[in-house]
Amino acid sequence: MDFRLSKEQEDIKKAAREFAGGEFDPDVALELEKEGQYPFEILKRACELGFVGMHIPEEYGGQELGILDNALVVEEFCRQNSGIGMALALSVFGAEMILRFGSDDQREKYLPPIIKGESSSSLAYLEKDQGNDFTSFKTTATRNGNGYLINGNKSLVINGSLPGPIIVLCQLADNRRPGKQVALIVEKHANGLVISPMGGRVGMRMLPMADLTISALKAPHENLIGDEGQGQGQLVNFLNEMNIEAAAMATGIAQGAFDLGLTYAKQREQFGRKIGSFEAIRDRLADMDTQIEVARLLTYRAAWQFDNNDPNPKINYMAKIVSAESALEVARDSLHIFGGYGYVVDNLIEQFYRDASMVDIIGMPGEMDKSFIANQIIGNI
Repeated sequence: MDFRLSKEQEDIKKAAREFAGGEFDPDVALELEKEGQYPFEILKRACELGFVGMHIPEEYGGQELGILDNALVVEEFCRQNSGIGMALALSVFGAEMILRFGSDDQREKYLPPIIKGESSSSLAYLEKDQGNDFTSFKTTATRNGNGYLINGNKSLVINGSLPGPIIVLCQLADNRRPGKQVALIVEKHANGLVISPMGGRVGMRMLPMADLTISALKAPHENLIGDEGQGQGQLVNFLNEMNIEAAAMATGIAQGAFDLGLTYAKQREQFGRKIGSFEAIRDRLADMDTQIEVARLLTYRAAWQFDNNDPNPKINYMAKIVSAESALEVARDSLHIFGGYGYVVDNLIEQFYRDASMVDIIGMPGEMDKSFIANQIIGNI
């Protein structure tokens, strides 16, 4: 079993690190973070160099590379700056639904602008008081002539206020086919759609999130992704794939937080000694580095299996859980290495810590991830 990356993958990783090091200006990043602004200019440059949507086929503007290649880029971006890295990685959030299950016309219409950075994709599937149940939605789609009427509300929609399409998961209002779901593409300028940007958050402040209110919105039949009744399966498949990217984000955040703590431990002096020479600090750094390597191995394995036509949903969920927990724990420990200075807003480790706390909710909340793994292990008994 060869755990080494290929020469091409090493080059991709290096190019992503150099791009992030040169383009993620610390002062600009701090201002974007404080103001809750999206890094449009950085996204545009990343798209021009092919770093966004690397796994999308060339005919739609992507590089047609693997999920592992994309994970390497996401990891390096989040390692340099957690906020910018997550914003760039999630600019294509939901686009895989169109790529994997959409029609040729839908792919040709929506994917190229997303890969160019001219628009972003959004996926609206979360609802208030939904709990852990993704088998039914309060948002409904009712057949209406050559299309559907959508009514309902969605919450925590990533990229919800950015230009670009929103994929809305709905319950099909059909007594003959109870429990069936549909995924419909909605334009943000459509009548009947009210987008309410969310206010301040603990983390992921550069990433626009919104609540949607949908009232008698007309969606033409050509905006249906796949066939009626396939919405739930499409969502599950997307979340399985998304877990790998979330794990890559978390691994990058963990590594970035570790880098900051390690550098500080080598420079900060107390009692005439570098604090990195103290046994407690050395033990903490050893534990942090071990956690990162475990997270990285699981993430790379999940991505490698996906690329080799052997996707393993259980491993994907494990990768996300382990990486998200590692990111939060490593960021916390790194912050403790900084001491009181780590809590200063202008200190980057403080941002890494806040962003690390948000990775767990990307896709599905962590408790739902664990429930899925448990079902894979012992089923429903």
